[in-house]
Amino acid sequence: MLTVDFSRFPLAPGDRVLDLGCGAGRHAFECYRRGAQVVALDQNGEEIREVAKWFAAMKEAGEAPEGATATAMEGDALALPFPDESFDVVIISEVMEHIPDDKGVLAEMVRVLRPGGRIAITVPRYGPEKVCWALSDAYHEVEGGHIRIYKADELTAKVREAGLKPYGSHHAHALHSPYWWLKCAFGVDNDKALPVRAYHKLLVWDIMKKPLATRVAEQALNPVIGKSFVLYATKPHLPRVDAR
Repeated sequence: MLTVDFSRFPLAPGDRVLDLGCGAGRHAFECYRRGAQVVALDQNGEEIREVAKWFAAMKEAGEAPEGATATAMEGDALALPFPDESFDVVIISEVMEHIPDDKGVLAEMVRVLRPGGRIAITVPRYGPEKVCWALSDAYHEVEGGHIRIYKADELTAKVREAGLKPYGSHHAHALHSPYWWLKCAFGVDNDKALPVRAYHKLLVWDIMKKPLATRVAEQALNPVIGKSFVLYATKPHLPRVDAR
């Protein structure tokens, strides 16, 4: 289940991509399939080891085109182990709401992104997320949990302040908002509640089968209750300096 829309965020074979805070690797895997040179980075060593196994399995199965590369590594988003301008593309999905120093993370992403490069940022959307917080303290008051809720204009302003130029945005995963509301209402760790189990089955069916009815419904509902806010931006080229 991808949050970044690659029809709005084009990726070319050979692009150097950093999936920052990659988690289970869903966006990194898609970039690898599209022929990119991918680095998936996360501070969670267990998840990184799983991502590395999947990269190896994809290579063995021939899922990535010739020239594509994939590396999984542990790292700190506030001190990226890469030189300046190392990447053509940076993706950070559902990560910034966890990090106290979000401006520091943005600064590091800008540093490692080449001029003209593209960045995709996704965070939980303000409205649906506020409902979750209102229904359950346990939803966010956990170690490593969500420490803030972004309004779209707030995130966009921070991206501009970091030196990036936003060029588009949208909302995603409307069908997932009611699921999390149910989880928060019945207990975030209570997967046995009948409404939670029933809705989870619906989501799994939707992800696996991609029926037209739910695809149309989600597209219609995304502007209203989309779970994620997705922002796309570029790093401007610096103006040329006359050497005279």
